[in-house]
Amino acid sequence: MRQAGEQGTLFVISAPSGAGKTSLVSALLDRDEALSVSVSHTTRPMREGERDGVNYHFVTREAFEAMIARGDFLEHAEVFGNYYGTSQVWVREALAQGRDVILEIDWQGAEQVRRLMSGCVSIFIVPPSADVLRNRLTGRGTDAPEVVERRLREAAEECRHAVEFDYLVVNDAFEVALADLQAIVRSHRLRMPVQQVRHQALLAGLCESA
Repeated sequence: MRQAGEQGTLFVISAPSGAGKTSLVSALLDRDEALSVSVSHTTRPMREGERDGVNYHFVTREAFEAMIARGDFLEHAEVFGNYYGTSQVWVREALAQGRDVILEIDWQGAEQVRRLMSGCVSIFIVPPSADVLRNRLTGRGTDAPEVVERRLREAAEECRHAVEFDYLVVNDAFEVALADLQAIVRSHRLRMPVQQVRHQALLAGLCESA
């Protein structure tokens, strides 16, 4: 249970397209009610089955650029011709309330966030091989061949930045990768600065009993 004054942890998760990041984060959220996900703003078109305000906040390019000018974003980037950005106000308020927050962003956004939020925890997810990544992208059946090739080239560039992150998770077996993510989150909740706030009364009582 969160205590007054306890600051939440910001978990920044990045991965190349096709690595399974979205599915893993969704499963992590289902199993951990104490985690919240930041809903990004984007200018890309809404896909079938998506909902505004749930998957993304879908906005026009003009509206997004106005938000950039106002300094509304913690991070933002242009990917495949579309803007993506994270609300700075929402993230900071959630952390101040003691909530742990997940950001699903690309490596460029993660780099921006690490500069602004020194206490964040960054995680990079990769597929077990380039062949598996290609099979996952082609198996979707939603992208044209030239789009798949472009995503593969982009994935190679993204993976060059994996070493900049705090943790690397290989998504070969889904449940193993999910367990790895859960372990990262749990370990950071057990750090001494967090536990000192959470169990202040317990520690004080134990120290006085001697």
